[in-house]
Order: sequence, then C-alpha cells, then structure tokens
Amino acid sequence: MVRMRIAVTGSTGLIGTALVRSLLADGHEVVRLVRRPARAADEVEWDPARQYVDAVGLIGCEAVVHLAGAGVGERRWTEAYKREIRDSRVLGTATIAEAVASLETPPRVLVCGTAVGYYGDTGDRTVDESDPPGSGFLASVCEAWEAAAAPAEEAGIRVAFARTGLVVAREGGAWGRLFPVFKAGLGGRLGNGRQYWSFISLHDEVAALRHIVDTDGISGPVNLTAPTPLTNREVTAAMGRVLHRPTLFTVPPAALRVALGDFSEDVLGSQRVIPRKLLDSGFTFEYPSIDGAIRAALR
Repeated sequence: MVRMRIAVTGSTGLIGTALVRSLLADGHEVVRLVRRPARAADEVEWDPARQYVDAVGLIGCEAVVHLAGAGVGERRWTEAYKREIRDSRVLGTATIAEAVASLETPPRVLVCGTAVGYYGDTGDRTVDESDPPGSGFLASVCEAWEAAAAPAEEAGIRVAFARTGLVVAREGGAWGRLFPVFKAGLGGRLGNGRQYWSFISLHDEVAALRHIVDTDGISGPVNLTAPTPLTNREVTAAMGRVLHRPTLFTVPPAALRVALGDFSEDVLGSQRVIPRKLLDSGFTFEYPSIDGAIRAALR
C-alpha cells in the first residue's frame, strides 16, 4: 500500500474522526484543517466563513477529503440555521476548491462529502447517481454545495461527491439519537413508517471514502448507502430485534413538526437510493444488512 499525505476537513465529526483514525492506523499522514490558529504540525488553519485557508499547509497532499459543515439534524430548522447549513457547505467547499486549484502541484483527488438529500423525496422510486436533483431545501443545498467545487474540476483535479445516507453509528448523527430511545423501549416508527431510509454503517462509510480516494476511475456523484434501502417500519423492526426491545410507539407527523420545524419534512420524506457507482467499481460492503450495521455500531 502506498502511503499518502491526506488533508481532511471536519476531522472531529462523526465520519471525520473515524476516517482519520483509519488512515493513521494504515500509516498515512493526515493533515487536519481546523477553524483556529494551527497548534500542531498536523494542523492547517482555515475559516470557511471568510473563505480563507492556509494553502501552504496543503502542499504535498495527494488527496483532500472535505467533510465539514453544520449538522443538519443538530438543531431546529429556523431560517437563520438554514442559512448556516447552506453557507457552511457552499462557502466551505468553494474555499477548499479554490485553495487546491491554486497549488502548483494540486492533489490528484478532492472528495467532497455531500448527501442523498440531493434527490429530494423519491417515494417508492429507486434513484442512483444518474438521477437529477429533487426539490426542497436540502436538495437545493446539495446542488449548490456540489457546484461550489467547480474551481477544482476546472483545474483538472479528479472531484468526487460522496452523497452519504443515514450513518448507523452508536454516537453522533441521527442514529446516535435513536439508540438511547430504542434501548429504553420507547422506539417506534416515524409517521406511517413507509418512507425509505437509505442507511450505511460507519465502517462502510469510511471504507467507501477510502475506496473513492484510491480508485482513479471514480469521479462525480457517488452514493454512499447500503445496497438495499429499507422503510422506516423495517428499520424500526430491526432495531427492536437487535436490541431486544419493544417498538410499539409511533411518533405522529404533527409532533415531529413541532420538534424539528421544516426538518420534519425531510425526516418523513422517502429516499430509496442505490449505490450504483460503488457496486460497479467493485466495492464490497462489510455490513450490507441493517441488522449487521446495527450490531457493528453496538460493538
């Protein structure tokens, strides 16, 4: 295996932390972009709000994995927080793309983490990377988010957009909130439970990101979801089955709207996403089933 120098934004988030740990374990050199003055040899300062990055610190990087952005499900969606969600992604991606494009020897690949929210509500219809963007707030954010990487593409850098689904992890992200509820025996379906959830284990998420970095033929959108999306009702049953807890409760749509604001429409929406490019490129999922993904998270 060839050792590389790889820059990562969002290195303290759920996915970034796991990715950095995996890269370091295999002997790669990781440069972490931080929103403060650099304090260590492996840190580079950047400020997406000011569209600033210390590009000198990126010299010698063969790959950049850009994962930073305000958490979609961390707070109620007010108009102010929706602006923060959009700006953190669009400005952050533009900042990174312009920085790597300015280098005399740019990295060979830029992987930008985006989301399956790009497709909007797909109902029962399956979608893959060939499908157009959907409608709604997250779809519009994802479209602008990916477009912001244009400077890197124009500089001849291979750019891939990792459109991630719901990451099954014990702590952090949407699933980190579900586990305590289900362990307490208070879990249940959301709304009618017929909406599709496109999930992926944290292990497979990290492996897929590394696969994209290592595979020269992969560019453009790449869906990071398990091969078989399930309905919320099926996911709820799996959580009860694995955790040995009842799943009798139902969260009505009205309650979700009160708690989450506009974000409730995305929680109740359906996204039946297929990872066509990963499968076609030979990627193997370690945890393709929901039961396996849940058990892996608990370990």
